[in-house]
Amino acid sequence: MKGSLYLIPTILGEYSDYKQPENNQVVVQRLAYFFVERAKTARRHLRKMGFEKNFDQVEMLELNNKTKQEEIISFLQKAIEGNDIGVISEAGCPGVADPGALVVKLAHEMEIQVKPLVGPSSILLALMASGLNGQNFAFTGYLPIKQPERNKTIKKLEQRALQGQTQIFMETPYRNNKLLEDLLAVCSPNIYLCIATDISLPTETIKTQLVSKWKKDIPQLNKRPSIFLVG
Repeated sequence: MKGSLYLIPTILGEYSDYKQPENNQVVVQRLAYFFVERAKTARRHLRKMGFEKNFDQVEMLELNNKTKQEEIISFLQKAIEGNDIGVISEAGCPGVADPGALVVKLAHEMEIQVKPLVGPSSILLALMASGLNGQNFAFTGYLPIKQPERNKTIKKLEQRALQGQTQIFMETPYRNNKLLEDLLAVCSPNIYLCIATDISLPTETIKTQLVSKWKKDIPQLNKRPSIFLVG
């Protein structure tokens, strides 16, 4: 009998007070194979979930730009042999803005059952708290870094937002301030912008207001994980 691929959400930051559902902890205890982004971070997440195994008895395959598809397929063979495997993101839900998506795709191709577990998603939490349209929305990931592509993309997102579809996107934390600068320069003063920062952490701030109001009090977001929404 084949094993399953479990998608295990993790906390959104080192000091998050989020408590994993009991079922997630039960599942994790029996796993010995994991796809991870960084082994060090994954071990820390697992210990916070009460994982008791010696890590010498655990196998982890790191997912990064150097990981070959053949390596992923080879690791997934462990599920074909009857072993359950976990996928752990650096933060939040595996497969969502996360390299774990390729693992899930290959698992489906190999007819391995995929089982997503309940946990925090910064994208959905930001949408929930934004007050913007939650019935018609799109997550567009990272915007182009270079100009003029970035400003053109921002204008496209603004047009979609004006048609009623909330636009959700993000940036590498150390480039947040530059993205916010571009948003305030390009977007109409009368469109709503939500900035959700440090979600689930003690320093969490989530605020939605017109671009014209943001211009009067620009926050400093450098190195603080943030989700941006326009609607």
